[in-house]
Amino acid sequence: MKRTSPLSLLAIICVPLLWSCARDYVTGKSTFSLMSESQEVALGREADPQIVAEYGAYEDPALAAYVSGIGQAIAKVSHRTNLEYTFRVVDSPVVNAFALPGGFVYFTRGILVHFNSEDELAGVMGHEIGHVVARHGAEQQTRVQLATLGLGLGSIISEDFQKISGALQTGVSLLFLKYGRGQESESDKLGADYSTRLGYDAHQMAGFFRTIARLSEGSGQQIPTFMSTHPDPGQREIRVGQLADAFQAQGPYTPRKTDRSDYLRRIDGIVYGDDPRKGFVENNTFYHPELRFQFPVPQKWMVVNSAQQVQIISPEKNAGVQMSLGEGANPTVVADKFISGAQATVLRRENKRVNGMPAVLVETNVQSQNSVLQVLSYFIQKEQYVYVFHGYTTAALFRTYAGAFESIMAGFDQLRNQAALSKKPYRVRIERARQSADLATVLRSFKMKEEMFNELSILNGVKLEERLQTGSLVKIVRE
Repeated sequence: MKRTSPLSLLAIICVPLLWSCARDYVTGKSTFSLMSESQEVALGREADPQIVAEYGAYEDPALAAYVSGIGQAIAKVSHRTNLEYTFRVVDSPVVNAFALPGGFVYFTRGILVHFNSEDELAGVMGHEIGHVVARHGAEQQTRVQLATLGLGLGSIISEDFQKISGALQTGVSLLFLKYGRGQESESDKLGADYSTRLGYDAHQMAGFFRTIARLSEGSGQQIPTFMSTHPDPGQREIRVGQLADAFQAQGPYTPRKTDRSDYLRRIDGIVYGDDPRKGFVENNTFYHPELRFQFPVPQKWMVVNSAQQVQIISPEKNAGVQMSLGEGANPTVVADKFISGAQATVLRRENKRVNGMPAVLVETNVQSQNSVLQVLSYFIQKEQYVYVFHGYTTAALFRTYAGAFESIMAGFDQLRNQAALSKKPYRVRIERARQSADLATVLRSFKMKEEMFNELSILNGVKLEERLQTGSLVKIVRE
């Protein structure tokens, strides 16, 4: 077979692409893209169920319908009304909103609890729809594809992680495509434009960016934070305020009658922070009350919990353990499927019992792009599920971490601790200030812990020294 040079391959790839240019829906001009609109929609449609499976949909139909209703209203005044938009509330405590190509938009419950008005929600919704309208996700995907196809720079997804986990799926990998500052500026402008068209006050979107700036970026979650995926283009709050002035002046602008108390009532009772029913760490143990299991976590190792998997990462970030549910009737079937799929070389294999449960232990080598990974895997049958653990690092470091891997996996057990089983999530509660006083004094009147004051200040979008009037609505957090 004749060998094609990289330059020839790039020419073969690019020539047909030049025949079909994409349209910039905002300017009306033609732009270059590897992705047609139908491909863009297909990508979003394929990714959507993966996102929902990975992070879970937040179980509040009324709140989901409310968010979707605002999204659909803004979509109708956007530059791209031909798309069929989908809006979802994702069950994650991380503060973020994100959009996938083709009109799929997601808000975490973590960002919803930090809004203090419908105007803020509408402004950020307009911003996310702006990313869809301007095809920013498709642009980022095009850049990645050009790099991958033309220059051989590798894939979006780490090959190491693909080999071990059975591939990080397209939908989840799209979340890690970071927008550029120019794209952020364009979406800020579109967000201010679209929300103003419906009578919302885009100045409040500017105020929400002040809340974002106050939040800690170190969430330790797998899903990215708003600041990590939406970089600040510089003086964002000032610029969005100026855009709000300009769009309102252009008119016709009829201010929408929105009530802050109405928005706050809608989020009264929403889960705040991690939901312990779906897994939590306490005293160096990971507990999962819904599935009734537990396992030890080495001290100082970071736990990243999502709907489909739990990852435990070493302090040096050079080793990790991944736990998920396997697909197969028993540990033997699931182990065989892993070995075949990862093209692993088996170093050791034995049948075991882990705290009375049947299990298969497999130690393997897996060839990655740059090195050999050594993997210790446990496949444990608990009731109708097979729980899969993979502990992986380089072959050179395997003996350093083998003991930690073994302690996590061999420590997997039934959860019988009644305190852990009955642990309830924290929820946002809306209360009225009983006196005219600064926020700190008001929080003390509700017996909030002093160590939570700064967090509650950010949550309310009010500084601790700011004075509230009697009857003002305040967000507090209780079990």
